[in-house]
Amino acid sequence: MVTLQVSASASVVLNGVEYKVGSSIARDVCIVGGGSSGTYAAVRLSDMGETVVVIEQKDRLGGHTETYTDPTTGFKYDIGVQVWHDLPIVKDYFARLNVSLIKRPNPTLPTQYFDFDTGNTGNNNIGANLSTGLAAYAAQLAKYPYLEKGFDLRYPVPSDLLMPWGMFIKKYNLETMAGFHYRFAQGMGDTLAQPTLYVFKNFGSDILRLLQVGFLTTKLHDNSLLYEHAAAALSGNVLLSSKIIVLNRSGQSVRIVTSTQAGLSLVTCQKLIVTIPPKLENLVGWDLTSDEIRLFSQFKNTGYYTGLLRNTGILDDTAIVNVSPKTEYNQMTLPGIYGLASTKIPGVIAVTFGSAHALSDAAVENQILSDVRRLKYPGKGPSNPKFVVYSRHTPFELMVSTKAIANGFYKVLSDLQGQRHTWYTGAAFHTQDSALLWEFTETLLRNITAS
Repeated sequence: MVTLQVSASASVVLNGVEYKVGSSIARDVCIVGGGSSGTYAAVRLSDMGETVVVIEQKDRLGGHTETYTDPTTGFKYDIGVQVWHDLPIVKDYFARLNVSLIKRPNPTLPTQYFDFDTGNTGNNNIGANLSTGLAAYAAQLAKYPYLEKGFDLRYPVPSDLLMPWGMFIKKYNLETMAGFHYRFAQGMGDTLAQPTLYVFKNFGSDILRLLQVGFLTTKLHDNSLLYEHAAAALSGNVLLSSKIIVLNRSGQSVRIVTSTQAGLSLVTCQKLIVTIPPKLENLVGWDLTSDEIRLFSQFKNTGYYTGLLRNTGILDDTAIVNVSPKTEYNQMTLPGIYGLASTKIPGVIAVTFGSAHALSDAAVENQILSDVRRLKYPGKGPSNPKFVVYSRHTPFELMVSTKAIANGFYKVLSDLQGQRHTWYTGAAFHTQDSALLWEFTETLLRNITAS
């Protein structure tokens, strides 16, 4: 937590409203959001000699990285980010925070296929010639190397990037990899309807490389360790459980009133880095420009949810994939469970769930429990599933319309960088991938510190 400078209650007027604040803090850089991008930016800027403060609404750092610890066995299970790229920036960052990495073992659970809409068995939706399909996909992806670094698109935007992924599959005979991609790229919503641009961003060339050489994970099988160590390294510079009430960038500095566990606090900084999803509902109280409002209002998002279940009646050492005979390539119907998988915790099953748009937690939980009860799994015991833990990773993928992409949305979005003391990073500005976001953020930090 940040050690705030406490003084007698003072008044501050921001965006035309007076606030009584009981404490204040001043730093070179304020970072809104303590997820993957925000934590990385804070650690790196601190190492560069900048003073920072991270404002995070949750009670922990890490964002989509979340780990459950079983109180009986002590076993860990990551219910968010599970793997990392085998890249120098990843190894350097983990080494900086003294967290050991290993190659992630290949999954060995026997996989079964069920239609969760009916509970009946289904068919494997991975093509027999998967390697051929992936090679054909790689050949198309190689035409657009600039997608690995951000949304620095070429204009006019190539028509293939604007084409719905389902049409792109047929155009380039990628049917044998369609089912595999859908199972891998969880959280993308109705993938077949998405512009191919977003598929290429999500399933890029380094992912294809890692499918061959292997991903990394933490040696202790606890990815949250990275953020626990980061919080310790940033001691005195993190405001957890904090909500921004008002934010103003009109003067020579950025001023923020935030509601903390200790009351209202005034945070002042020279530069601002925004890493949270730039949805208008996340930016209430901010002095947004007309350009920011126009751009951010165009973002639509998918939903992604994870959890752990007990009392499912499903045997240990099992993986179950949701497939549907009613869809192309036997993809699951949305909203729905992607799959279930045993964990090392006896009797505990992991679940992942996706939707084309945000759903209430109650709706997601109820459908998961209902669908698990419906499964006609051979040897299934009494099924009265209960959540051990549930996590909402929504908003997940942020996307805009094909028309907006073609009309230069991402060029105008990029032009926001550096305006009014503000820089942006996070998945909306690149992709939902920690390692690639760290690379994007590293480049951004050079511009921030040079300004």
